[in-house]
Amino acid sequence: MSAIPDLLEMLSLHDSEARTQYDIFTGPALPTPHGRSFGGQVLGQALAAAGETVEKDRTIHSMHGYFLRPGDAELRMTFEVARLHDGGSFSTRRVQAYQSGEILMSLIASFQVDEPGLEHQSSYDMAGLPAPEELPTVWEKYGHLADTRASWLLNRPFDLRHIDNDITVKVEDPGNTMRVWLRSRDNIDAGQMLHSAALAFASDYLLVEPVMRQHSIPWATPGLRVASLDHAMWFHRPFQVDEWLLYVLDSPTAQGARGLTHGRFYNRAGELVASVAQESMIRPPGQ
Repeated sequence: MSAIPDLLEMLSLHDSEARTQYDIFTGPALPTPHGRSFGGQVLGQALAAAGETVEKDRTIHSMHGYFLRPGDAELRMTFEVARLHDGGSFSTRRVQAYQSGEILMSLIASFQVDEPGLEHQSSYDMAGLPAPEELPTVWEKYGHLADTRASWLLNRPFDLRHIDNDITVKVEDPGNTMRVWLRSRDNIDAGQMLHSAALAFASDYLLVEPVMRQHSIPWATPGLRVASLDHAMWFHRPFQVDEWLLYVLDSPTAQGARGLTHGRFYNRAGELVASVAQESMIRPPGQ
């Protein structure tokens, strides 16, 4: 059984102190059962790298990235940050993730100073929703699989508790929506930038699942192939990943071996704190 990764350690990058036209950072590896790098790790580390290059009065408000090729989960990654723009209110960074000289992902992130302005939101009605403390943990459900490939599921640095039945072994209630409570297993004593990078890390765990649920495809399907293609995320309000967040996901369409999923994160007061969208590749056996 593998140990649960330390989330802050995963997001703590080494600054090479090389100063050409780019800032260069390296991030630790995160081994996986299938040997490919986890997309959330690449996103979180890339966002953390970008955040290291902006003034502390600016916070991340959006990021848009493309996954270009799979990475090796046993190798560290190098992140090249280009300072594209620093204006009076906004800063823009481009981050490229590399292994062995090849680009794995390209991302652009935008940061903004805090300022007043128009505000509205679509909040979430928490009335009647099961509290996370009332739901079983993944260890309570799948602890008997600890010595199998399911160790990846059990030893995530996040505690995920499904309100709707999960699709690990079978799909009991097909549909294109799902709701999950999540929070980090560790307390995160850090600023909002690291909490945002951590949420980007966690957001990639579940985005393909509404597509699979709609078509009654569980994770245990032999020969199933899935991959994240792109990832967009918007950060609306302050939050902490070591406090419970409700992750609400839906998939409006799938076609051409691709499925689109939208996700929204709410705090326990029902306030919308972040949104995400991703297109994924899904190839069931025989396709």
